[in-house]
Amino acid sequence: MYQVKLYNKISKQGLDKLDPAKYTYSEDLTDYDAVLVRSAKLHDVEFPKDLKCIARAGAGVNNIPIDKCSEQGIVVFNTPGANANAVKELVICALLLASRKIVQGVNWVKGLKGTPDIGPAAEKGKATYAGPEISGKRLGVIGLGAIGVKVANAAIGLDMDVWGYDPYLSVDGALQLSRSVRHVTDLNELLANCDYITIHVPLTPDTRNTINAESIEKMKDGVRVINLARGELVDVEAMAKALESGKVAAYVSDFASDCILAQENAITLPHLGASTPESEDNCAEMAVYEITEYLEKGTIRNSVNFPNLKVPYEGGYRICMIHRNIPNMIASITAAVRCNIENMGNRSRGDYAYTIVDTAEPPTEANLEDLRAIDGMISVRAL
Repeated sequence: MYQVKLYNKISKQGLDKLDPAKYTYSEDLTDYDAVLVRSAKLHDVEFPKDLKCIARAGAGVNNIPIDKCSEQGIVVFNTPGANANAVKELVICALLLASRKIVQGVNWVKGLKGTPDIGPAAEKGKATYAGPEISGKRLGVIGLGAIGVKVANAAIGLDMDVWGYDPYLSVDGALQLSRSVRHVTDLNELLANCDYITIHVPLTPDTRNTINAESIEKMKDGVRVINLARGELVDVEAMAKALESGKVAAYVSDFASDCILAQENAITLPHLGASTPESEDNCAEMAVYEITEYLEKGTIRNSVNFPNLKVPYEGGYRICMIHRNIPNMIASITAAVRCNIENMGNRSRGDYAYTIVDTAEPPTEANLEDLRAIDGMISVRAL
């Protein structure tokens, strides 16, 4: 019986995919094989020795100690694309909020409560909150992953002229991207030519503060910027100065900061990007699928720290090994197995690699101990 530790509230639609004959789950477990988590911070958690995998029901994994997990042979999954539609819809909303001063207008009308002839009084103020239409304007999409592609295609449907930038555009992304989207290879070209800019990239040391004082200076005067991806992608102090000067006409963010909240033309949302019941269900279902595939078959998909690998499994004898990506590992593994190998798969990713071996006979405990003793081996388990 596999034990699954829950952090945060996980959608019942996802948890219902756990076979009760094989799995138990609870927030109170102390020894467990897998973790399902949303936003809870795990950096200070002491993981049990039997923990094999963590699945984040969402895209970002900043709340998980990736390096620590890698060293302990714990596979970390995320759920790319599961919340893409929810974020896409909020980006479209943000485009309109940035243009039409809707929030400012709503707040002004609320302040008229108790005013005689409130209807005409409210209408008299409408000129203050006028704003441009988005149709015919140029939108720059930085990052063409699952969300960026959906945003770009939706904006095409709204008659916007869409430019996209992504030096790592995948084949799948390219196939899904509308032919009407102009794919540029120079970020500066996008910055200089777009009326609206939205960013959809993961937070890494290289992408932190992608939008900063220097990049803002390259943008058009009166540009409108949207960030529903990660707060740290934008230098908020530089953005605040740009809003004060009028260089940036409006900024819509899903991440609160004091200096941005003080700006009249900034709209800050309480991290609503993936806050839909459909998104929570999709993320939970994908996360559950990832951990069950790994625990039962050894399949790794959507891992952020180890290579993805799927070897067809017919329910025989299987050994799954996480190890360092160093020379002669495969030769050492096959020598230690000491029985007929019927099938085998191996993939590497940076400093780490993953190997699956299917054998004709069940591996003995001595075989497994020999495998664990190989220099560079991190974890070994038999299915």
